[in-house]
Amino acid sequence: MGLLSGKNALIFGLANDKSIAWGIAQAFAREGATLGFSYAGEMLEKRVRPLAAQLGVNFVEQCDVASDEQIAAVAERARAHFGEIDILVHSIGFANKDELQGQFYNTSRAGFHLAMDISVFSFVALAKAFQPIMRPGGALLTLTYYGSVKVAPNYNMMGVAKAALESSTRYLARDFGPQGIRVNAISAGPLRTLAAMGVTGFREMHKNFAEMNPMHENISIDDVGNAAVYLCSNWAAHVTGEIHYVDSGYNIMAAPEPEKKGE
Repeated sequence: MGLLSGKNALIFGLANDKSIAWGIAQAFAREGATLGFSYAGEMLEKRVRPLAAQLGVNFVEQCDVASDEQIAAVAERARAHFGEIDILVHSIGFANKDELQGQFYNTSRAGFHLAMDISVFSFVALAKAFQPIMRPGGALLTLTYYGSVKVAPNYNMMGVAKAALESSTRYLARDFGPQGIRVNAISAGPLRTLAAMGVTGFREMHKNFAEMNPMHENISIDDVGNAAVYLCSNWAAHVTGEIHYVDSGYNIMAAPEPEKKGE
């Protein structure tokens, strides 16, 4: 018996085999969950369906999370397919490339609205749409990054969006608590995902991450997947409203280690 045996899990935001969502999907499948996937648009379908086939997933739905109508339609199809949902994973974030470089004060009004809508409000909208079919003891999970609480060069608008997402996690945890449903976020270290590669200077950031964290190691999507299993399983039965770091301890460091003499 796996930690998620008997649980239905719907994962939004799968894009390819480098996605954090894919790491979570593989870990959930290993632990016995019945899975469903949602992807962002037709261009991603050719990547997502083969991944779904690898895990025997037969609920695969396109959803534009900027559309309340599409969210409602996917929720209704999920009700028909699963009956009830135990786990909903929100692995979605987007900002225009123009908002991920240079000075933050150059953020456009339209770019600000778009990033907040796709990266933050979508989690709230999905929570609302799926609330009627969420089983007590279930879990909502989203993905964030340390740029929400500290300045990461060029992360700009996404940092602000992730800060709002983390606050939304806490408010949703309060809302869903009486139903016995937990709401948490994983703050993962930098990973070479499709979204991350849109951040100017990401490759250098990724290199510096391993040099600065206490373990001197990068993380993988498998590390995030294993943490997601814990947070969405009965082992985390009274853990809610938390931001759980999976970053080799990077978030505890105030400054890089000083170089030793002779090195």
